Amino acid sequence: MANHMNAAKHGQGGKSLFGGAMIIAGTTVGAGMFSLPVVGAGMWFGYSMLMLVAVWFCMLMSGLLLLEANLHFEPGASFDTLTRHTLGRFWRIVNGLSIAFVLYILTYAYISGGGSIVNHSLGTLGLSLPQSVAGLVFALVLALVVLISTKAVDRITSIMLGGMVLTFFLAIGNLLLEIDMQKLIEPDGDASYIPYLFAAIPFGLASFGYHGNVPSLVKYYGKDPSTIVKAICLGTCIALVIYSCWLVATMGNIPRSVFADIIAKGGNMGVLVASLSEVISSAWLSNMLTLFANLAVASSFLGVTLGLFDYLADLFDFDDSRLGRLKTAAVTFIPPTVLGLLFPNGFLMAIGFAALAATIWAVIVPALLAYKVRQISPDYGGFKVPGGTPLIILVVSFGVITATCHLLAMADILPVYR
Repeated sequence: MANHMNAAKHGQGGKSLFGGAMIIAGTTVGAGMFSLPVVGAGMWFGYSMLMLVAVWFCMLMSGLLLLEANLHFEPGASFDTLTRHTLGRFWRIVNGLSIAFVLYILTYAYISGGGSIVNHSLGTLGLSLPQSVAGLVFALVLALVVLISTKAVDRITSIMLGGMVLTFFLAIGNLLLEIDMQKLIEPDGDASYIPYLFAAIPFGLASFGYHGNVPSLVKYYGKDPSTIVKAICLGTCIALVIYSCWLVATMGNIPRSVFADIIAKGGNMGVLVASLSEVISSAWLSNMLTLFANLAVASSFLGVTLGLFDYLADLFDFDDSRLGRLKTAAVTFIPPTVLGLLFPNGFLMAIGFAALAATIWAVIVPALLAYKVRQISPDYGGFKVPGGTPLIILVVSFGVITATCHLLAMADILPVYR
């Protein structure tokens, strides 16, 4: 979830609708790129697409409900202010803890994924490092960027996003031309796919997390709901299209049976990219795919850690002096980097845990906030998400079902494709 809130703050390039949509799309496309094909292997393509569209709709609605609540406050009010004034102390604490947990666990996920992809990249050059060391190098280099300044993150992320778009279309364009329709439609004849759908839902949720940017967009555009709604809808649609192309490209080229091997090797990013590279006919395009994977994980890492860095600086009251930033950096980077050294292959597991906590602050809390502001000011004439209370019940139910699915999959009650 590479959140480009900093880009929003500067209001670059006039307050265009496209700018807001790109902030949402850039934030959303992250973890899902490398977890979706692996966790979707069990239910395969048709059900993966069905799950993706259903999750996209629920996450779009929860974002709009958050926007509705946000518009009752002054621009600049964020989650903490919203929950404190609307839902009270208990939800404020629960929400704060879940946000911190998601940001920490995603930082660890990207260190794990980054180590894996750096390792794969070095392998193509004939070099090798232990994966935990590769993760450490990845974390140190990017932590330095965050430590320097928000502006450094902004500039480097902008360059990375440009590179990502270019390398993605070069590599994916080729993969889409090479797909085997037979692989997509009937990979294993009469195998059963539906049971694997439920364990994959939390990964779908983690793939559409942009909610931290909603208060930033309100701050950026002011109280202009029609533009913000369009930006959120357009941004999440772009993400949906990118994920869909990616599922077609991966599942149309890699047989379902090969995914079992990828999962057996930890399901990490490097393993998936290596399998795709074997399918791509030209070495140049294979390098484009590897470069894309490096840029995707690095920009996501920068976005997440910048959010975590600012959150912790605010929480512990560290100032912006050199010593203050160093203290914040220590609290931000040391715990997840140590985890990355101890458990180098936890990428998929970490994304699942992030989804579990994200059900609280990205799904359930936004629905409760909207419900509460409607009760507090029933005569409010501003923006209201259509669908009334039934939509709020649907969104909360989606959050509860997703959390339950993750817990049941962890307890080995739900089948997980291996």
